[in-house]
Amino acid sequence: MTLSFPRLLAGCLVLCTHWALAADGVSPRQILIGQNITLQGGKNDYGKAVQDGIQTYLQAVNARGGVNGRQVVLQTLDDDNQSTKAEANARQLVGQDKVFILFGSIEGGPSTAVMKAAVDLNVPFFGPIAGSPTLRRPHQPLVFPVRTEHREEFRALLDYAKKTGTTRVAFVRSDSETGLQHLETVRLLCRDLGMELVADLPFKSDVSDVQIGQMAQRIAATNAQVVINHGGAGVYERLIRQARKQGVRATFSGVNSGSTQLAKNLGELAHGMVFSQVVPSPWERKTSITREYQEEFARLKPGQEFSYGSLEGYLTAKALIAALRLAGNEPTRDSFVRGLHNAGSIDLNGLRASYLPGSHTGLTLVDLAIVTRDGKFRH
Repeated sequence: MTLSFPRLLAGCLVLCTHWALAADGVSPRQILIGQNITLQGGKNDYGKAVQDGIQTYLQAVNARGGVNGRQVVLQTLDDDNQSTKAEANARQLVGQDKVFILFGSIEGGPSTAVMKAAVDLNVPFFGPIAGSPTLRRPHQPLVFPVRTEHREEFRALLDYAKKTGTTRVAFVRSDSETGLQHLETVRLLCRDLGMELVADLPFKSDVSDVQIGQMAQRIAATNAQVVINHGGAGVYERLIRQARKQGVRATFSGVNSGSTQLAKNLGELAHGMVFSQVVPSPWERKTSITREYQEEFARLKPGQEFSYGSLEGYLTAKALIAALRLAGNEPTRDSFVRGLHNAGSIDLNGLRASYLPGSHTGLTLVDLAIVTRDGKFRH
């Protein structure tokens, strides 16, 4: 049967109208997701671990047909752990590369910078792997964190320290707006727990060895009994080494970011350190999500070690795929947000991330793990 010219023209107009209305980043065969992440050209071990976990889950999903027949493709830019570059990357991904949504940065400063671009450009930002308060407070309608925020990690670490007889606290943080917000949170938590914040230790990304030494001296001079940190695993490692050389006796505890790499690099110096964790143990098989992660990661990344970073990346990618499915067969940015709100939460094989209008909580899991003499984490 041959089509008449008017019917053929009408069909073309319908097709053209469909393409004109298609969302950026969405084609019949793929969904293009924009990712800014701190890799530092492969030098950031934590960023690399997170990316390995993300790639593992996306590779497995794409091999099974993707999302509604579309392959999920990452367009990834490296911010080199610089907030200004992170924001520029986010704007390039949306404005030039025409991605569907923004996804999966790490570290508080860069993640907050990506959020700024996302809000300005009216584009959803899903799965920032950071614990910054700005990602949740005030409520950001377009930002959907998956992991628990640092506030709950600080609370768990300080509560544990108080129960072990510690009252004097030093806080290591980035010298930034985000770091100041974390400082205020730690002050309030210390007050509520009857503890005293005796040393605020801000640092820049280019902090020198001399400055690190001065930070260690301040810990000793203030008689701090426990030190906790806000990210900056590389800087924290340098501080711990310098403090131990100076004979500082304070206990060092840490948030989850880069904890696997930090403990490995410190070796014996990490023994007895307590870390807050926002995912289950990646080495144990006590949870369904961990068993799933271990099987897929061992299959697709043979020879690579399990880590908190890769499990967190895997979990975040799993949440992304669930959110994309909720957006429907012809996803738009509006349907992406609406799908999450209508569902209320996402089941991540036993863990549940909550996304309600006015409250994008994500996960609430916080656990503590101590580093044993053989360098392993015991929850």
